[in-house]
Amino acid sequence: MQPEQFTILLRFFKALADDSRLKIVGILANQECSVEELAVLLQLKEPTVSHHLAKLKELNLVTMRPEGNSRLYKLDSEALQSISKEIFTPEKIASLIEDVDTEAWESKVLKNYFEGEYLKEIPASRKKRLVILKWLVNQFDIGVNYPERLVNDILKRYHPDCATLRRELIGYQLMQRENGVYWRTT
Repeated sequence: MQPEQFTILLRFFKALADDSRLKIVGILANQECSVEELAVLLQLKEPTVSHHLAKLKELNLVTMRPEGNSRLYKLDSEALQSISKEIFTPEKIASLIEDVDTEAWESKVLKNYFEGEYLKEIPASRKKRLVILKWLVNQFDIGVNYPERLVNDILKRYHPDCATLRRELIGYQLMQRENGVYWRTT
């Protein structure tokens, strides 16, 4: 996501992170209103409503048109759709984490459960266990068939309960087994 889009997204969420502003957007989605009408509907003071409208106008979410001595506001649905099309795509939202170390948690799990290359214990948590199993499966080469005895020998280097680890590797479909022969699937 480009820096200016990130800024717009951040401003958008900040603007709508207020209960009163969300209600204003909801009201203006249905009808045009003046500051006075919004104040009565929301039971707020007019200056407070004006402040909220100014925040929404900064993002071009509301438009204003004069009518006599008052000004009428309404939701700019085209601006909302534009923000949605440009910024609220799954790809753009996913790109928010480009500068986040997505493997930090897994590294922490490995650090907590391993002493050197020895697995201190098999985690009870399924999510942590999967991190350990993904690390263990990397000790096997892709495209190589392993007899059960060799699988046990490799797993025993890391933990004495090779039978549980072997079953878990199969259960999580990280390895396959047929007639006592194992192979890595991922």
